[in-house]
Amino acid sequence: MLNEYLSQVIHLNAQYGQVIDCNNWNGWIDLFVDDCIYKIQPRENYERGFPLATLSMLSKDMLKDRAYGISETLFHDPYYQRHVIGMPLIHEIKDQLISCESNYAVFRTKLSQETTVYNVGRYIDELLITEHGLKIKSRLCIYDSEMIPNSLIYPI
Repeated sequence: MLNEYLSQVIHLNAQYGQVIDCNNWNGWIDLFVDDCIYKIQPRENYERGFPLATLSMLSKDMLKDRAYGISETLFHDPYYQRHVIGMPLIHEIKDQLISCESNYAVFRTKLSQETTVYNVGRYIDELLITEHGLKIKSRLCIYDSEMIPNSLIYPI
């Protein structure tokens, strides 16, 4: 049973990276449940129990607002992202909920520039087992560096 869920978590993470890297914002939103949590938070704040997050969205509607802003209203220098997501570590499976974490690295390439490491950290996830596959109930993107670029446009 654990192997079945492990392969599903790996597949979900692969989908997650692919939809973001391809700017498929509707695909990104579809990976979440309606009452989801999505936060991007520095490691220091997370480990000290401080609630301050760089980005915090507390529902699928907030994700939709962010996606609309990215595609329709925000002006920024265009760039590409590429996600590399490590093997997940499943901590617990209980009541249709999988608690797990995965390391990630996000690379950014601006036009006519070299690729740089943009963000590195870990996803701390609660994934809901549904009849349509796994959906993200909570994804905390806990990044290691205290410094991030001035503009955080795309999801991590």
